[in-house]
Amino acid sequence: MAEAAPELPEALRDKRRITEKDDFPFSCHPGVPCFNHCCADVNIVLTPVDVLRLARRLGISTTVFLEEYCLHPITKDLSLPIVMLRLDDDPGKECRFVGTEGCTVYEARPWACRMYPVGMAIPPARAGIEPEPIYFLFEDDYCEGRRGDRRWTVGDWRADQGVLEQEAHEDGFREIVSHPWFIGGRRLDAKRMEMFHMACYDLDRFRQFVFGSTFVQRFELEPDLVEKMKDDDEELLRFAFRWLKYALFAEPTMTVREDAPSAARKA
Repeated sequence: MAEAAPELPEALRDKRRITEKDDFPFSCHPGVPCFNHCCADVNIVLTPVDVLRLARRLGISTTVFLEEYCLHPITKDLSLPIVMLRLDDDPGKECRFVGTEGCTVYEARPWACRMYPVGMAIPPARAGIEPEPIYFLFEDDYCEGRRGDRRWTVGDWRADQGVLEQEAHEDGFREIVSHPWFIGGRRLDAKRMEMFHMACYDLDRFRQFVFGSTFVQRFELEPDLVEKMKDDDEELLRFAFRWLKYALFAEPTMTVREDAPSAARKA
């Protein structure tokens, strides 16, 4: 029997599929007539590192950033919470971070912006199969950058745009969203959805959750890790993914202290 094609996001279903070694022409700069056109009327799904970097770039907490700059769509089809960038309310629906000379938060630009014109999807988890990324090429008619002379492979483009470094910080996140627990369409309940959203996206609230409660006393944690997490955002984010595997899927990534209260041992 032929293997069923993996389910893909609707936005990618009509796009040309490519491999990491395939090349394509692309050159985006202020001189192209379409400069910034791709920064309007577009759905930008944010990753945990996107939210963290943008909040730090703006000098605000992740909680405030999520409230003021993001959308949190809820549909019956979502198995996990997602966070999207909120665009301007004007008819053009332009990105709020676009200025006359381009992106005003360029160094902290989201993963999706770094990837363009390449798209990527990770197929849903299937028993015994390690999900591999699938790449696509956006070929928008308005984009003059794709008519440039410079050619890139998908791998070279991702490296040039800093995508590989960002994804290295989010290995744990991808392991969660493609976890075998979701095979067969299983969904998290409301409590676990909230846990996922806090730990992945609202890192400042998660830090308060860890250090403003008995959390540290309830689990066996490396002393140097505890100290690092107080100030090191990336260390705390990696720990958040580790904790989620325990809290969502009961993986043995955390150990409850022997002297923890009985109620805490069930947390």
